[in-house]
Amino acid sequence: MIKVGITGLGFMGMIHYLAYQRVRGATVAAVCEVDRTRLAGDWRGIKGNFGPAGRKMNLAGIARYETLDKMLADPAIDLVDICLPPETHAEAVLKSLAAGKHVFCEKPIAIKPADAERMVKAARRAGRQLLIGQVLPFISAYRFAYRLVTSGKYGKLKGAHFKRIISDPVWMKDYWDPAKGGGPVIDLNIHDTHFVRLLCGMPTAVHTVGRMRGKVVELFHTHFLFKDPELMVTVAGGTIDQQGRPFTNAYEIYLDRATIVFDSGAGLPVTVLTGDGRVKRPTLSGGDPVDDFALEIQEVVRAARTNTPSPLLDGQLACDALALSYKQAESVAKRRVVKV
Repeated sequence: MIKVGITGLGFMGMIHYLAYQRVRGATVAAVCEVDRTRLAGDWRGIKGNFGPAGRKMNLAGIARYETLDKMLADPAIDLVDICLPPETHAEAVLKSLAAGKHVFCEKPIAIKPADAERMVKAARRAGRQLLIGQVLPFISAYRFAYRLVTSGKYGKLKGAHFKRIISDPVWMKDYWDPAKGGGPVIDLNIHDTHFVRLLCGMPTAVHTVGRMRGKVVELFHTHFLFKDPELMVTVAGGTIDQQGRPFTNAYEIYLDRATIVFDSGAGLPVTVLTGDGRVKRPTLSGGDPVDDFALEIQEVVRAARTNTPSPLLDGQLACDALALSYKQAESVAKRRVVKV
């Protein structure tokens, strides 16, 4: 049984806590939080843009700590689950690895690419797993696409277009601070950047056009360039000012003998268009977002139990995605193609 300590009882900390209740082979043995109300189990003040509302939780039998250092001193903890603000990820991860713990850290891996590289190297030295919460491959619409593409059933991947756009998240503190939230390229669209990296490998260059809000990118369109000149992959994303815009994510993925399409904003479910003219709408499991996170955490538990890397949540993949995110921002600022 993997014993987990969660640090940071905000929205994602709560989602992770709920997901662990649905996972075999792991149990939440400790929580760490500076807010004493939340540490006592009153989570009614926690709010997010999906999933259940916060409520009072029974934390009986769970050790509670006000500092990460105290939780790391607990020999019962095997895995530290870090749900802290992104600018604190590097310090918390490095401390946890130094304490001999496996680490599951929410995305982005860090704010600074140099910190992300340090974290990956530290995990290798410590002989522990560093797993980053890039959950997209576990969300049903994307899980289906990943499995279909990698199965080779419809031939080679020829290209893809991804979209992820939201209204300005005014409820998120420090979202537009480049040293803390990083804006949508770092906080939001790193999901699609990670998925591109996972499906296609590392691009050779990026060409991104967009507009800035202060020192961060607000809205953009990226063309990823690869060694294969016929592999055409684009991503559109960012935020708009109109609060009536619901969260929208979509994709079109082009294979030799099929195209997979999905668009949450247009109400288009995952659909497979085949070369013989058929239109297939697969029945996907899930529907409860906590179930998607439970699948992600089940993979975390497997990696920690066996001390083997995860092909989907590996720290190096997340490090690459962060580096690509900054290359996109650089391309917008310089208004030219940027080599990777």
